[in-house]
Amino acid sequence: MIEDQSYKMSPKAKRAKQNLISEDKENEAMDYSVPIFTGREVNISGITDTEEERIKESAAYVAKRNLFATGEGVSVSKVAKSTSEEEHHEKKSRKVAIRESAERVAMKKTLEETQAFHKKLNQDKLLHAPEFIIEPRSHTIWEKENVVFRCSVAGWPAPRVTWYKNNVPIDVQAHPGKYIIESRYGLHSLEITTCEFDDTAQYRASAMNVKGEVSVYASLVVKRYKGEIDASLLHAGNLSMSPFAVTPYGYASRFEISFVDKFDVAFGREGETMSLGCTVVINPDIKRFKPDIEWYRNGVLITPSKWVQMQWSGERASLTLTHANKEDEGLYTLRVAMGEYYEEYSGYVFVRDADAEIPGAPGAPLDVQCLDANKDYVIVSWKQPAVDGGNPILGYFIDRCEVGTAHWTQCNENPVKFARFPVTGLIEGRSYIFRVRAVNKAGVSLPSRVSEPVAALDPADRARLRSHPSAPWTGQIIVTEEEPAEGVVPGPPTDLQVIEATKNYVVLSWKPPGQRGHEGIMYFVEKCVAGTEDWQRVNTEIPVKSPRFAVFDLSEGKSYCFRVRCCNSAGIGEPSEATEATVVDDKLDIPKAPGRIMPTRNTDTSVVVTWTEPPDAKELVGYYIESSVEGSGRWEPCNNNPVKGTRFICHGLSNGEKYIFRVRAVNAAGLSEFSQDSEPIEVKAAIAAPSQPYDIVVLESVRDSMVLGWKQPKVTGGTEITGYYVNYCEVVDGVPGKWKEANIKAVTERAYRIENLKENMVYQFQVAAANLAGVGTPSQPSKPFKCEEWTIAVPGPPHDVKCTEVRKDSLVLLWKEPVYTGRSPIVGYYVDMKETEAKEERWRSVNKKPLQKKYLKIDGLTQGVSYVFRVRATNQAGVGKPSDVTDAVLAETRPGTKEMVVDVDDNGVISLNFECDQMSPDSKFVWSKNYEPIEDDSRLNIDTKGGKSKASFKNPGEDDLGIYSCIVTDTDGVSSSYTIDEEEMKRLLALSHERQFPTVPLTSELAVEILEKGEVRFWLQAEKLSGNAKANFVFNDKEIFNGEKYKMKVDQKTGLIEMIMDKLEDKDEGTYTFQLQDGKATNQSSLVLIGDVFKKLRDEADFQRKDWQRKQGPHFVDELGWEVTDECNVMLKCKVANIKKETHIVWYKDDREIMVDEEHDFKDGVCTLLISEFSKKDAGTYEVILKDDRGKDSSELKLKDTAFADLMNEVCRRIALSATDLKIQSTAEGIRLYSYVTYYVEDLRVGWVHNDTQIKFTDRVKTGVTGEQIWLQINEPTPQDKGKYIMELFDGNTAHKKTIDLSGQAFDEAFAEFERLKQAAIAEKNRARVLGGLPDVVTIQEGKALNLSCTVWGDPTPEVSWLKNEKSFVSDANCILRFESGKNVSFSISTVSTHDSGKYSIVVKNKYGTETSDVTVSVYIPEEERESEQEKQK
Repeated sequence: MIEDQSYKMSPKAKRAKQNLISEDKENEAMDYSVPIFTGREVNISGITDTEEERIKESAAYVAKRNLFATGEGVSVSKVAKSTSEEEHHEKKSRKVAIRESAERVAMKKTLEETQAFHKKLNQDKLLHAPEFIIEPRSHTIWEKENVVFRCSVAGWPAPRVTWYKNNVPIDVQAHPGKYIIESRYGLHSLEITTCEFDDTAQYRASAMNVKGEVSVYASLVVKRYKGEIDASLLHAGNLSMSPFAVTPYGYASRFEISFVDKFDVAFGREGETMSLGCTVVINPDIKRFKPDIEWYRNGVLITPSKWVQMQWSGERASLTLTHANKEDEGLYTLRVAMGEYYEEYSGYVFVRDADAEIPGAPGAPLDVQCLDANKDYVIVSWKQPAVDGGNPILGYFIDRCEVGTAHWTQCNENPVKFARFPVTGLIEGRSYIFRVRAVNKAGVSLPSRVSEPVAALDPADRARLRSHPSAPWTGQIIVTEEEPAEGVVPGPPTDLQVIEATKNYVVLSWKPPGQRGHEGIMYFVEKCVAGTEDWQRVNTEIPVKSPRFAVFDLSEGKSYCFRVRCCNSAGIGEPSEATEATVVDDKLDIPKAPGRIMPTRNTDTSVVVTWTEPPDAKELVGYYIESSVEGSGRWEPCNNNPVKGTRFICHGLSNGEKYIFRVRAVNAAGLSEFSQDSEPIEVKAAIAAPSQPYDIVVLESVRDSMVLGWKQPKVTGGTEITGYYVNYCEVVDGVPGKWKEANIKAVTERAYRIENLKENMVYQFQVAAANLAGVGTPSQPSKPFKCEEWTIAVPGPPHDVKCTEVRKDSLVLLWKEPVYTGRSPIVGYYVDMKETEAKEERWRSVNKKPLQKKYLKIDGLTQGVSYVFRVRATNQAGVGKPSDVTDAVLAETRPGTKEMVVDVDDNGVISLNFECDQMSPDSKFVWSKNYEPIEDDSRLNIDTKGGKSKASFKNPGEDDLGIYSCIVTDTDGVSSSYTIDEEEMKRLLALSHERQFPTVPLTSELAVEILEKGEVRFWLQAEKLSGNAKANFVFNDKEIFNGEKYKMKVDQKTGLIEMIMDKLEDKDEGTYTFQLQDGKATNQSSLVLIGDVFKKLRDEADFQRKDWQRKQGPHFVDELGWEVTDECNVMLKCKVANIKKETHIVWYKDDREIMVDEEHDFKDGVCTLLISEFSKKDAGTYEVILKDDRGKDSSELKLKDTAFADLMNEVCRRIALSATDLKIQSTAEGIRLYSYVTYYVEDLRVGWVHNDTQIKFTDRVKTGVTGEQIWLQINEPTPQDKGKYIMELFDGNTAHKKTIDLSGQAFDEAFAEFERLKQAAIAEKNRARVLGGLPDVVTIQEGKALNLSCTVWGDPTPEVSWLKNEKSFVSDANCILRFESGKNVSFSISTVSTHDSGKYSIVVKNKYGTETSDVTVSVYIPEEERESEQEKQK
């Protein structure tokens, strides 16, 4: 591949870099174009992976295995190493003597860990095959530099590692000093010193033990400067010199070309416009000397076209893809050249498929090209798309369009699977463009980008036109021929052969005959089944003009022979020789799947994927790589344009995620099966050794030892630091001595005690940090420290003081306690601060009282001001030495600073979340509680993905109270904290419970109501429901469903859930439950309908149903009720509806009809019955009935007991309201106070109050009712009866009062009248009177006796006299008048006669008066006597 690219890039020299080439450009040695190979012709073996090299590699493995078995290989390595050690004995004595011991300790620990792990993986519980933990990285360097390949391998027994160059074992003895092979701390390394151009090769590390062997590869590219500069200046230790170049003006110049504002890896989509650009800075700037700007895609120079535009503004170079297509995907390189010197910058551009017009359709094919064009024939080829839309691609349609038109014609009726297709039937001299569309069962894809125009010409004519163009291209070529020669029949074509055979067609190729005259010729193609001579002409209608022809409509699997005849106007010539039998089948097989997919880390967003070529692969177009987040099951294409080579960098991955990869090969026959999935790999930057620690201080000193402290390196190398190595040397008279190692085993803390020092000796120290990649560069030597006993009573300095959570007005300071505590325990700490530029006397203490904790949040900082801090420890003896001063800290809140937030997810998990968008590939999240590392993982679960980290509480409680902080390493101080106190924990626990058991919020619980027709409606209302919400309806623990009895409905928009039952029956008694589920949230509401509650509801439903039925005829809207009129009468009334003229109304009381004088006219729909002077006798049950032909309805009103009492209370109230004002009346007995009401009933209670005192009734003072008069009688009034009188009428609820003032003139007048009436009453009482006994008329027969008597009374005893016919009458013999005992009066006639008839009056008289009582006596004679008397008289 490298050789193929050597002609694509211009051969210009590349200057020596001032820094080593970044390892991120390792692609340049494989599938990316590497410009460094283009400056000269080189033949590099070992870079590409060919079949021959694999054979050699296998042989090398076998040879090396034999060496290991005999021990010869081991001895050779030892000899080589000893030779190297003799040359560098003084330099490596410490490494050989001490590091070997450290190696054994480290190896022992590694073996213990790996053995425990691999016991679970092996049946024999002990042995396991080699496994590379860290693989060597590829390098690109300049000549004369050194390079080191490092790797780490695990396995048991311990694997032997052998290094190869281009699959040949490296012999260190044959090249003394050239190669150094070492193994330290479990790391294997190959160092190549003073590299030369010939060291460019592929290097392999092979690990082998009894369980097997495994190899890893890395490439080394050594670049050579092609200027006229002394090569010695390019030594690795002298990289600061400037490169030279020659300007067009003939003088040497120094140029420094750098790229600013560079384009990165770009992602686009088909149809979009994409732009790449860089700002180019050239120093010195020569205005008349303009740079050459060139752009390359995959190492091929790009020329401007309608698809690509390039601009140079004098400062910025840019390239614009006006309409991106997948053909534009690749590595873009910008080359800026000044004379013979150039500088380059590269970045990959990815172009994804445009959205398909039909869902599920495949992506568009790409890279459509026209091959083997002739007069009427052309072969169109293309590349298959990476995206098939989820369904296998069934084939492809090829379309053509004549240049200058817009009409596309489909060339094939049925889809073809082979990625090449012969198009025939072209018109000679015309130009065409082509496009291809893929098809699957979902539909047809978008068309590909159109091909370049191709003319239907003889290849010789096309070449002649290209070399001698006569006119601008117009899209059509006019072909002229020489004057034909008549009479020459053409000979047979020669060299006929089958150049391509597929299942769909066979392509023939031949050469024109030598004998053809000057006339143009055409061809007829004939075929026959192999083994027969039954020749059939294929193109019977139109002869072929081109010496190419595609034969279709052949039977798959059969063998055919072909021959060709020439023809012209003179006739048809003899046939050519027939071809060999050709089987109609694909000669090119679909490749097999690639193997050994191996991903390795590259950057924090990319992974390098390598694989091996499939066996027996032919005509490979390239490979498609796909990636998937582990466990997701979703695969995404990493490239949309097939890549050549077996290595590719997959960009655009998410940092922190684990990915798996797979690869498939592509050729014209199709796409292979996918390879096996790779092992998962986490996307993160590859590791490197850490930078230097700094600020070494002494924390404690005794006679023979000292404790050192230092600060962590600012760059950790992409992985955590595993430990530190301390070196020291004696300083005598200011001259440092030989450096010695203080510790063999790495220390993990940033404080270390160095033992066995000399008292009063001055020492200097160095510290080197180590990680998985190795040991970093040691720090600068510390300042000299004297080893002497510290005898001071106060503590030593605190150490490891650092600032975190820096904001515009605050920060948090952390520190560790002093190693030397003094003579008494430490009781606290003081924190000092000052502005960075302030003088030493400006230090001020932040806290007045000593702090017990080893952290402090410092508030009140001024934004934009730089501060430094230090900490002092104190004990009973006093305050000790201050700590080392912190680095200057600027009080500011950095842009993009994010704070830690607390969150409670849908599962109720409480978590602290911190996000960082400023992470480097080496950054990590470090959590702490109360600023102490969190070692107990039983309380927290920490999950970090990419730039987000989450600390989730497992069982939050009181033990989790505190300050939680998170620091992001390898950043510019990104950190934050969150305090959880008791109140916050209560809030979070409540929210957690709510989220863990989410409920669907309800506006109302399950309720029941009766509808108009007696239907029963159960319903509840949710606040809101999603479209996926559902409800289950349960009755007595059994689910019920929608049907005839139950009508169920769930309205997600309104949140209303309801169920309607036609009627309630006895079997429907029980518990009804609505169960809601909306996503994860649930809720339920139940309603218990049993016992009296159910009976009441059922009765109400029955009533409502009957009520609805009755309302279909005349019915009562308002049931029968009562009201009391202003006249205190009771009116029974009801409101009716749906009546007509024929409707009758009948009233009943106690089932007896009440006769109503007049018919009701139903005015206003109201019926009334008036009851005057309502009283107890009117109590009873009243009923009114409506009826007509539609039905009847009744309404009943019971006026008994309480109902009657309520009515009487209202009647009494109305009566009380009708009472008139009190009036005064004098009587013979005394004074009467009275008021009139409409009428009186016994239920109206009457009370009287005199001067605010309730009157107690006696014979003298009493009350009563006479008709409608309510009175208070005061007999024989006295002055004490004067005052204010109140009549109280109590209606059962309220007392109604009437007041009158009986005093002063009112009393006097009433009393005087009383006296007068009293005297009159006495006279009336004692006057003479006839009490009774005398009739008004007496009729008596003559001759009978008459006796009349009466009683008289008077005081004094009256005088009695009689009158007859108004004349005095006295007693005689016939009439006897008696008066006995002063009261009995009698009147008797012994024998009455007609003369006794008349008016008799009794007159009684005394001093008080006289009274007369009359009686008429009528004496009659019987008829017989009268007749006899008459006769006598006659």
